[in-house]
Amino acid sequence: MPFLYFLVDYLDTILFLSIITVFFGYTGSIMGIDNLFSTLFNTSYELLIDTVFYIMAIAVLAGAFGKMASEFRVIKLLNFIFAPLMKPLYKLPGVSFLGIVTTYLSDNPAIISLAKEDDYLGYFKEEDIPLLCNLGTAFGMGLILTTFMAGLGFFKEALIGNVGAVAGSIVSVRLMRYQIKKKPVDDNELKVIETSNVSKDKFNQAEDNKGLNNFFERLLSAMLEGGKQGVEIGLSIIPGVLVICTLIMVLTFGPADPSAGFQGEAFEGVRLLPRIGELLSPILRPLLGFSSPEAIAFPITALGAVGAALSLIPTFLSSGLISGHEIAVFTAIGMCWSGFLSTHVAMLDALNRRPLISRAIFSHFCGGIMAGITANLLFRLLA
Repeated sequence: MPFLYFLVDYLDTILFLSIITVFFGYTGSIMGIDNLFSTLFNTSYELLIDTVFYIMAIAVLAGAFGKMASEFRVIKLLNFIFAPLMKPLYKLPGVSFLGIVTTYLSDNPAIISLAKEDDYLGYFKEEDIPLLCNLGTAFGMGLILTTFMAGLGFFKEALIGNVGAVAGSIVSVRLMRYQIKKKPVDDNELKVIETSNVSKDKFNQAEDNKGLNNFFERLLSAMLEGGKQGVEIGLSIIPGVLVICTLIMVLTFGPADPSAGFQGEAFEGVRLLPRIGELLSPILRPLLGFSSPEAIAFPITALGAVGAALSLIPTFLSSGLISGHEIAVFTAIGMCWSGFLSTHVAMLDALNRRPLISRAIFSHFCGGIMAGITANLLFRLLA
């Protein structure tokens, strides 16, 4: 009995040590411990210098553009134009489009700041509030992701991916709504969302600051403030890119020079994920159009961090493992999932809808798959 109590008390410790032992034991036995650690450090460094700072630069520019769009009422105009689509597509009020734009220009949790404002929530029914989590996540980091792909010369493919993400978001939100209606959550399990009093002018009108600041002062202020937010996004993705993407790459790629074996260089690995991809290829090839088994690494990484998943793209392209077809699918899946496993729990907790976490995760997983399938079919039709 004491041994059983010990196992229960230290179950998480035992599980953690088991995972660490299996990972380092498996990879170290193939690569050699010294080569393994050398590869981990070199890969992290290469990702930081070549990819993270590039993504941060994109985030700064995208953040500046997004803030200027907000300052000069472009977002209000978009809300006016697209609001009639929200009801038939998502069964949500028109102001929910503001959440889409907000997360598209920044990241998933940006929609939570809106959900904390009582005037914004006043447009929603009680059962609509948790849907904001899936809706916002489906477009998280959309502008950064699209700009990144377009910067590599895949503008058309990025647009196809955006359409796929829209399809995935509809599936995610609709499926989440169905699950809530099928099994409603007891009101006693939910807390009241703490909101802040913000005038409806924030959502219906632009701030009346024309008399206080001239056009160029507002332009510079919005540009710098948005750029600052971009820096924060760029810094926030560093842990995910360096930790998650490094581990994924070790499990994805083989030795840099097969004839020489492992040398501890960056981007070497044990090719475990491609072997799994080969087993799943009868499913992945017709549904998502992946031409190489290594491509499975992107959606796996995007589950936890889309910034880390983006770091895989340059290496895939230089190795000839992917083409524009995969880029379209990657854009759709990456935008729709947008690292939802790492943000969904915190976002629903912030919305005080913790009992819905499992349903939201399942719905959004299905939405991401549908996004990839849609992008695959669209690319085949338009190619």
